[in-house]
Amino acid sequence: MDFTYCNTDTKEVTKDINLLFPDFGKDEVLAVMSPHDDDAIIGAGYAMLAAQKAGADVYVVIFCRGDAGYSTVEEKETIEAVRCKETFDCYARLGIPADHILRMNYPDFSAIGNWGWEKADGKPGDMPTILRFLREKKVTRVMIPNHYHEHIDHVATYLMSSYDVPQAGDMALVDHGTPHAVRSTLQYSVWADFDPEDAMVNGRPSCLRANRILAVSADVEEKIDDAIAAYVSQEQIIKNLVASRVERKTAKGTFVEPYIAFDCRPKINLKPYIDWVEKMV
Repeated sequence: MDFTYCNTDTKEVTKDINLLFPDFGKDEVLAVMSPHDDDAIIGAGYAMLAAQKAGADVYVVIFCRGDAGYSTVEEKETIEAVRCKETFDCYARLGIPADHILRMNYPDFSAIGNWGWEKADGKPGDMPTILRFLREKKVTRVMIPNHYHEHIDHVATYLMSSYDVPQAGDMALVDHGTPHAVRSTLQYSVWADFDPEDAMVNGRPSCLRANRILAVSADVEEKIDDAIAAYVSQEQIIKNLVASRVERKTAKGTFVEPYIAFDCRPKINLKPYIDWVEKMV
């Protein structure tokens, strides 16, 4: 398996995983936040394999139960159990064991109602579980789904994850695990293009919205395709997504997976404001 890392801002192309995960070192732990069980493999499969090859431990956090994923009425009562088994099979094909899969079990199309520390009914929201997980597993890297024009549960997972992740390293809520900071965060797409904000801010064409690209050899794509095939129950639902994977192929026979590297808690740069005031006031 071959991996090539690209930065669309600097135009750097390298075999060094540090371009994707800066300051990559020992004891790396990658957590992929997946709205539904098959989203992580479809949108972040290459990155998971790359991280594994570089020595990282990989976890998948699945936010929704998959209860809406039935294609026939007869499947309705059994779809969750079926998808659970398929999920273990899928990620096992990538070398990710069952105990590295965390299920939040939120109803499909309703994950947003669990955002925060406490829900409106007084029951715990997502944050206590995610905070403990990030700290106990000493997660160093997180991949979060695209929120832009995809799916309501993708938006919810993006919101929950991007606001929970910075809290993992804060010296607060210390009874919920020893603080441990996440070093970097990536956003991945399942089917929709990314928000153009990063491209606009950094002066890239609006058609080049990702600032990182992972180009891989054909055997990596074959391994991901095999893992996706474990979702037999989802065949009709994701058939268009599976069919569109050929669009990832380059003229050189490699395959691409785009991401946005972003800071979940960006600090304001006051210098432009100071410069403006010094000139105008």
